[in-house]
Amino acid sequence: MKEQLIKAMQRNQLVNLMYASKTGEITKRRVKIIKVVNNWFQAFCFTKQSKRTFIIDNVLAVAPLIQKERGVV
Repeated sequence: MKEQLIKAMQRNQLVNLMYASKTGEITKRRVKIIKVVNNWFQAFCFTKQSKRTFIIDNVLAVAPLIQKERGVV
């Protein structure tokens, strides 16, 4: 999981996360990863519109956000 997060950060890529909070609540977040340190990472969360700190072990799934280019017709 940590490797996926680091790759997304290096590629400056947005990702969708499935995340379990301390209380066990599962949320889906769209984030841009800022830094990865040991067992946590900091990211800008578009859901909450602020910088957040996440625990890597609480990440249930990571999926890169694929943006399609719009063609000019």
